[in-house]
Amino acid sequence: MNSLQLTRKLNHLVMAGIACMSFAVAMNAQVKTESNITHGPATKSVSVDRGEVVYASGSDLVLKKDNGTIVHFANVSDTATVDGKQVAIDDLEPGMKLERTITTTTTPHTVTTVQTVTGKVWHVNPPHFVILTLEDGTNHKFDLPNDHKVFVDGRLVDAWALKKGMRISATRVIEAPGTVVAG
Repeated sequence: MNSLQLTRKLNHLVMAGIACMSFAVAMNAQVKTESNITHGPATKSVSVDRGEVVYASGSDLVLKKDNGTIVHFANVSDTATVDGKQVAIDDLEPGMKLERTITTTTTPHTVTTVQTVTGKVWHVNPPHFVILTLEDGTNHKFDLPNDHKVFVDGRLVDAWALKKGMRISATRVIEAPGTVVAG
C-alpha cells in the first residue's frame, strides 16, 4: 500500500469517526436527562486509636498498636496527643502512649436520574428492545428493562402492544443509592 492509499484510508476513518460523533451528539440531544441528589440524615461514629511510640523522627512515626501490630506513619502532622496534651513529633520518645480520636460522618444519598424520549416506533422486538425514529429523523435502539411501560395515546402499555409507526413517549427513572463518608 503506497502512502497515497494510506492517506485516503486515514481520511475515510477520520470522516467516519466525525460522522459517528455527530450522530452521537444528535442522539443525546433527543433524550432529555435530569438528575437530582437527595441526602438522608447523617450519622456520626467516634473511635479512639491508641498506640505506643516505637520510633519518631522528623515526620516519620512508628507505633505499636494495642492489638500488637506495628504501623509506620510517613508525613505525620507536627503534633500528637500524649496524655491529653499536644506534643511536637520531635519530642516523642519510645514508650510514650499516643491516642487519636476519629470522628466519621456518614451521609446516605440517592441519585435519581430521569430520562425522557419521544419518537415513532421503527421496529420492536418485545420484550428486549425498541428502535425509535427520533424527532431529528435518526433511529436509536433502546434496551427495555423487565418492568418497562411506555405511553401510547395517553395509555400505559408494555412492549408487546407496540407496533411500527406508533408515536410513544417513554420515561426511565434510575435510582442509585450511595453514601458520602467524611472522617
